Amino acid sequence: MYQNLIVLVLLALNLNSQKRYPATVLNLDNWKITIPLDTDHNGSPDEYRSSELDRFQHDTFFHLNVSGDAVVFRAHAGGITTSGSGYPRSELREMTADGFRPASWSSSKGKHTLFIDQRVTHLPKVKDHIVVGQIHDAYDDVIVFRLEGKKLFIDLNGVKGPVLDLNYKLGTRFNVKLEVSDNVTKCFYNGELRYTYCKEFNNAFFKAGAYVQSSCKGRKKVEGESCDAYGEVEIYNVWVKHQ
Repeated sequence: MYQNLIVLVLLALNLNSQKRYPATVLNLDNWKITIPLDTDHNGSPDEYRSSELDRFQHDTFFHLNVSGDAVVFRAHAGGITTSGSGYPRSELREMTADGFRPASWSSSKGKHTLFIDQRVTHLPKVKDHIVVGQIHDAYDDVIVFRLEGKKLFIDLNGVKGPVLDLNYKLGTRFNVKLEVSDNVTKCFYNGELRYTYCKEFNNAFFKAGAYVQSSCKGRKKVEGESCDAYGEVEIYNVWVKHQ
């Protein structure tokens, strides 16, 4: 009996050692993730820093896809939100020093690059909007990649910018890149420069993941939106470089 128990324990340990986490697909050394849950009931969404991400996943909001080659980010309209937003997110926030300090850089100094290889797989039903990559400064978003229904475009802090795809089909894989230097942000879509934005900003950082723009409650409530409605993004690769 004891031999059988030992075999079962060793088997369980072996299976656990083979288990793959989001950090086995994406380099999460200088990121933290916010997911739309409040498990400790402190009024804020749960956050996990890079030191915790090596072996962290959530079966609904942050996990590997079926094929194991991308990470699923999901946020539902009934999720817990940060104090500065009425919308829920499952989203990475750029950090430094192996995830211990918030990143903060200036558009006027150095060169700063974000690359995301991804696909959007689901949208909320009533307000089918989602942000899938952005630059944020100390106060607000500076520039974001946003999907509204079938229209994939660049948004400039609430002002609609150039359209990248007027007929985006859910599940289509694409990549975006933001390059910032000398107060100029270059926006690339599938390797092609599509827009140049001239603006100075400070205390900036990159974000990537699923930031839905709909909610079933609170100050951003969308009438008719179910709390179970959700947005979902699969990310195959994401990286940041500062020079």
